[in-house]
Amino acid sequence: MNSSHPKPRLNKVTGLISSLVRPHRFPLVVSLLLIIVERFCSFAVPISSRYLINDVMYQHQAKDLPIIIGAVILATSLGALITYVLDRYLAVTGQRLVTELRTQVQEHVGRLPISFYDKNRTGALVARIMTDVESMRNLIGAGLLDFLGGIFTAVIALGILLRISLLMTALTVCIILALGWFLKHAFGITRPLFRERSRINAEVTGRLTESLGGIRVVKGYHAEASEARIFSEGAHRLLENITLSINAQAFMSLCKTMVLGVVAALIMYLGAKEVGSNHLDVGSYVEFTMLLAFMVAPIVMSVNIGTQLTEAFAGLDRTLEVLKEAEEDSEPTRTHLMESVIGHIAFRDVTFSYLPGKTVLHGLTFDSPPGTVTALVGSSGSGKSTVISLICGFHNANGGQVSVDNVDLSTIRLGRFREQLGVVLQETFLFDGTIRENVLFSRPGATTAQLLEACRIARVDEFAESFPDQYETIVGERGVKLSGGQRQRISIARAILADPRILILDEATSSLDSESEALIQSGLKHLMQGRTTFVIAHRLSTIRRADQILVLEKGRIVERGTHESLYREEGRYYDFYTRQHGVEANLFLAPGEGDKIM
Repeated sequence: MNSSHPKPRLNKVTGLISSLVRPHRFPLVVSLLLIIVERFCSFAVPISSRYLINDVMYQHQAKDLPIIIGAVILATSLGALITYVLDRYLAVTGQRLVTELRTQVQEHVGRLPISFYDKNRTGALVARIMTDVESMRNLIGAGLLDFLGGIFTAVIALGILLRISLLMTALTVCIILALGWFLKHAFGITRPLFRERSRINAEVTGRLTESLGGIRVVKGYHAEASEARIFSEGAHRLLENITLSINAQAFMSLCKTMVLGVVAALIMYLGAKEVGSNHLDVGSYVEFTMLLAFMVAPIVMSVNIGTQLTEAFAGLDRTLEVLKEAEEDSEPTRTHLMESVIGHIAFRDVTFSYLPGKTVLHGLTFDSPPGTVTALVGSSGSGKSTVISLICGFHNANGGQVSVDNVDLSTIRLGRFREQLGVVLQETFLFDGTIRENVLFSRPGATTAQLLEACRIARVDEFAESFPDQYETIVGERGVKLSGGQRQRISIARAILADPRILILDEATSSLDSESEALIQSGLKHLMQGRTTFVIAHRLSTIRRADQILVLEKGRIVERGTHESLYREEGRYYDFYTRQHGVEANLFLAPGEGDKIM
């Protein structure tokens, strides 16, 4: 952690803790009061020891013994019961706060723009949500209220100690204050170590997540040893950090133990002199030494609890970094809430770059009226996917304007707008659930009839109904138990079920064989009726019926028109098409073939 501005960051962390604790403030205050009662009960043993030694042992007042023993048993039993109740309650409360914060962070991360995900690895985000947030449990479950109760006990004990012996108390307090000052600065040094540990842990977790997710690529290129080396390097960096923090904690424990030893020796020396000179009786000396433990306890606890709290604050620092990221719809310009979408998409002199100085789109201008099909054609890196990204609102144009129904997309609330989008991306993604759950993902409230109709159009029924569990079949992580074509059919069914006004097909049929593609194209043709559709396809035979084809090169539209007009121009589109088909006979479709393709 950057220690140059500790107070503002501490205030923000404290504010985060306060916002989470506020709904639980009443039971936590009650818990603190119970801890105070428990601490009062703990005074029974040292105070009764003075009466036991002076009155019962020295003055032989045996009648007081049952009262002393009864008071000790009653006080310790009450204290033990309170401790039992609080241990259970505070542990559950700590876990509840972790769950609430984890949920809050996950919801916030889900509302962040795509640009945030472009800059952060998936595994690192998982670590932020699952590991860093866990530190909230330490603030409650690790004994924070116990620590506060200990401070209260120390104050009471200090008052009694001053009454017993001003000299011994004053010298002890001076030594303990010096130790407290040292520990305060020591924790200031260790806190950056814990913050760095969280960063390294997120980095190592991120790489491990990627490696396991791409295990087929790893094995395909026999890269197991390379991945093991990378993980080992990260694990050893984590070990070095942990070693430094352990050494720091051990040094603090050493200093604490040595100082407490000096205090004990000093009290023994002064106590012997005070008793020898009759300034202090033996019972009071025993009471003093026992109460001294209550005053020293918060300092002793600070090494263990302070380490946990320091680690907790370091984790919450990183959690705050995520929570302060601006949400997608938080821009002050996004004030327009579209109740309905007709589907008129227009680009006006749009420029865009992912990185400063590296423009990806240069002055794109085109119109896609409602119900039309616009196809995007071009070589890899020409800007096709970037155009789709801008239409979806994943990124904002750096210059010019993208409009929806004549409204600037940068002013539209994206949540409602995206309800009108149906997207089938080139990289098909399925969740580790059933076929039914994956299709219903776009429209959870759909009826069974609507689900089955979408699956019929996308030809999901052809393979789903052949499985023993049919639509309840588990597809595995990322749909690993299905073929590429089956995964894409489910993705298409998901888009069909969404019943969108704007449909985006990014290589939607790239994993299908020709026969399956022809079957699905008829369903897609029905789906596209009355909807504004954007198609990216390397198989140019699939876009011959598009209302307009835009040929992109290096972020510019170099050609536009229909299949027939572009083919006759014998330009870039002609080159693309003839390389795939080889002969001009493919210009015109055979009778009836138009029903099979877009």
